[in-house]
Amino acid sequence: MFQSAHDAYVENRVLSAEPLELVHMLYQGAIGAVQDARHYLADGKIIERARAISKACTILIELTTSLNMEAGGELAKRLASLYDYMRRRLLEANFRQSDEPLGEVLGLLATLTEGWAEIGKRRETPAAASSSWSEAPAYPRVETEAAYSSGSWSL
Repeated sequence: MFQSAHDAYVENRVLSAEPLELVHMLYQGAIGAVQDARHYLADGKIIERARAISKACTILIELTTSLNMEAGGELAKRLASLYDYMRRRLLEANFRQSDEPLGEVLGLLATLTEGWAEIGKRRETPAAASSSWSEAPAYPRVETEAAYSSGSWSL
């Protein structure tokens, strides 16, 4: 019962989310999977580590295939390259049973998450003129959302 209620909640959240929120959700899923992989690596749980790394790779593939190369331009190309690099590092971590690549990927995902969160904050800033020159300016909708197609998203 609980699992089906949770699944329904997640499905509703995914279906009603905007692209920026979906990217954030996918990053959080990848971060959780890499953290799990590090834990399983430390505990010597080979199968669980491999599953966690596979899950993180699957999420990175989803992020890559959701990029809109035409609308996203250079940003989409750079993100695709970064996602590919992270997948290769995850596979290396699995093959070599090494924590260092996992830590690197975790750091990259954390940095990306912070960047997308900042973009989300800037989108929410009112477009009205600021009363103080020291306040951050309101930014228009940036092309980062265009980097992702609104087609298919899944977790």
